[in-house]
Amino acid sequence: MKFSVLLPTRNGGRFLANCMSSILEQPYHDMELVVSDNANTDETQAVIASFARDSRLKVMRLDKPVSATDNWNHALHASSGDYILMMGDDDYLLPGYFHRVEEILEKYGNPECITYNAYTYVAPDSINGNTQSYYKESLFEFGSDFENEGLISPEMRSAIVRDMYRFQVRIPLNMQTTLMSRQAINKISEGIFQPPFPDHYALNALLLNAKVWVYVPENLLVVGVSPKSFGHFVYSNQQNEGQAYLGIASNFKDRLPGNELINHMHVWLALLKSNYKDRLDGIEISRAGYVRRQVYSWYLQYKFGAISLRDLLIRTRKLSIGDWLGLFSSIVDKASWLRLWRILRFSKSNKMQNLWYGLHPLDNISNIEEFASWISSRSSVRKG
Repeated sequence: MKFSVLLPTRNGGRFLANCMSSILEQPYHDMELVVSDNANTDETQAVIASFARDSRLKVMRLDKPVSATDNWNHALHASSGDYILMMGDDDYLLPGYFHRVEEILEKYGNPECITYNAYTYVAPDSINGNTQSYYKESLFEFGSDFENEGLISPEMRSAIVRDMYRFQVRIPLNMQTTLMSRQAINKISEGIFQPPFPDHYALNALLLNAKVWVYVPENLLVVGVSPKSFGHFVYSNQQNEGQAYLGIASNFKDRLPGNELINHMHVWLALLKSNYKDRLDGIEISRAGYVRRQVYSWYLQYKFGAISLRDLLIRTRKLSIGDWLGLFSSIVDKASWLRLWRILRFSKSNKMQNLWYGLHPLDNISNIEEFASWISSRSSVRKG
């Protein structure tokens, strides 16, 4: 088997049909779609049953709900493909995906990992009750060192991981945008998917262990944001519910309130350091980088009315003298200046764009399948 697409799902039935059809309607047969039904109580089973005639579909159902990480591992262990793609039930695979990545694999002699980009689609009611859809041309803004297709050297990959410890993210931490080989997965002795966010840990462990890695500056799928995405819980100030949904929690010394994505990043960075002491010798989690990111999130929460001015001031009292000194050091940090500029441009009339830079509103589009069709028709017009 060439490809295994893993689709762990937890009560995402209303989005699942679009995701499954985007995979199974592709005219490619050397693949399997592995669906792990995490004891779903919605329409998931009926949706899966509607695809039952496709021999490429493999379905397992858990009797009791498990954490997101356990569900991911459940799907992985049931798969048999040489290459693994992870999908969320609110994502969408663009037409021609398998043929395109097959071309890349052949061109580079079967590399262990391929990273690419994606469109972002934000469904209605996903962030602060948005009533219309939004999209972003690129899920991730790569730096200038990622302008061209080619190999990512081991030295560069090591540097990318080390930058994570300063809370500087240089590749998308979404598992959907990296195709990984089983050979690379088997190099991760501790198991590739680890809590709290299995994709974040997996990608960094792969960066440290994979032999050959290719980057391609193309959008090959659509990453969806829906009312069941963790991003929905973060941006809608419902983070406790989001953590409960994933079965995770963040606890560590000197933890600050704020954005739980940042707190959980602290957790998996510590786990990665523990598992790769020799590879990450001398690298520590940057307190200054952590504090800068959290203080930025506090101000956004205040501007969006998620916390009061009093709450904001109470949070600032949690900062030590060292934390304040770290904030002042941001004067030499380009990313901090960019975030400050976005804050200063904040407009109550454009909350979505302020909250998620680069979003554009979509008219007359209500789901990810319609968005993918719109993208396809737009591309055809451009080519014509």
